[in-house]
Amino acid sequence: MKPRTLDEWLDYQQRVHAVGVDLGLDRVRAVWQRMGAPAIAKRVITVGGTNGKGSTVAFLESMLAAAGQRVGCYTSPHLIRYNERIRIAGIDADDATLVDSFERIELARAEISLTYFEFGTLAAFDLFARAGLDVAVLEVGLGGRLDAVNIIDANATIITSVDLDHVEWLGPDRDSIGREKAGIARRDRPTIVGETDPPKGLLDALTAQGAHIERAGRDFYVEREARRWRWHHRDGTVLDLPAPELAAPVQYANASAAIAVLHALHAVNAVELQRIAALGMQFPRAPARLQSLGGDPLLIVDVGHNPQAARALAEWLDAQPGGRVHAVYGALSDKDVGGVMTALGTRIAQWHLASLDGDTPRGLPASVLAGVLHQVLPRASYDTHDSVHQALVAARTTARRGERILAFGSFFVAAAVLTEAGR
Repeated sequence: MKPRTLDEWLDYQQRVHAVGVDLGLDRVRAVWQRMGAPAIAKRVITVGGTNGKGSTVAFLESMLAAAGQRVGCYTSPHLIRYNERIRIAGIDADDATLVDSFERIELARAEISLTYFEFGTLAAFDLFARAGLDVAVLEVGLGGRLDAVNIIDANATIITSVDLDHVEWLGPDRDSIGREKAGIARRDRPTIVGETDPPKGLLDALTAQGAHIERAGRDFYVEREARRWRWHHRDGTVLDLPAPELAAPVQYANASAAIAVLHALHAVNAVELQRIAALGMQFPRAPARLQSLGGDPLLIVDVGHNPQAARALAEWLDAQPGGRVHAVYGALSDKDVGGVMTALGTRIAQWHLASLDGDTPRGLPASVLAGVLHQVLPRASYDTHDSVHQALVAARTTARRGERILAFGSFFVAAAVLTEAGR
């Protein structure tokens, strides 16, 4: 039988399990144990939260690399190529390596059914275990307690933020969602809480689990200036740092949480922490986080897809000089579209609404987006389009020099724009 290509493996994984999202640890743990369950790195850091996970992973990877550590990162979803999900020493896994890992997983699983995400998670563990890593950084896919990455006992965890998203799986409020995200913590090990106003459900669950909690605003905090900032810890540690290269005010919180976990792990001494944190601010790899693609009108792409992310976008827009903003926006059916639109409000001069139902079964048609927009912002100006490409063409035609185009709402939107831009 001819070996499957990577694309054929991914298509097979989409079909082999009846349910796309099937939270639980029993299946993936059983297969991992059949594969020998080797240690995936000398140290493991797991990053959960509603928003900010990918940026926090990027800051961690950048700082650890500056410290001379061999780092593996597992993130999801990908933007352009599946290979982006598994990165070792700054290099994406190649097709042949992934295929070899999928073959090992398939042999081990036998009668056990795995989801697409579980296949990818096991491949990351398998490749990390073979790579001689100093540190593995794992991004939670959905929730935390029942997410596949949680079969690994992390040495430390970060929970970046808690807000309403994936409510059909995680619960209807911040307390419920916080309790699910707290499930990645381990007794007597550091858990960094990255927001200053976390829900009580999160803190209660972390306390019940016996985690060593360090909270933003209480145990560590940020002091910002024009082009620099200081990171303070209650033990007296102070770091003087350049502004993060990633745009948006919220990136200070993500960078601060990343520093806090390295501090809590005593990964380096104070002098070395200053050095690697300063370097780590300059070279994080996190595409489509308010990424500028240049041009006039300026094109900016972001993966923000829920109300909390939209509020961060609004805060960033408020701090920027410049003319009117044109939005290229598409969304998935499980997202709070009205909440996103309300958060941005009149900051958007023209909405170019893109259908995503041709990209994924979960994608919303532009007509649905238009209906929601008319309901929450009845005076908003908009047009509808069959694709992200068409919406982007319309935005470029409509926007004038000195104005901005913000493409956001989904990884599918960001991927289409980046692909068209040749990034």
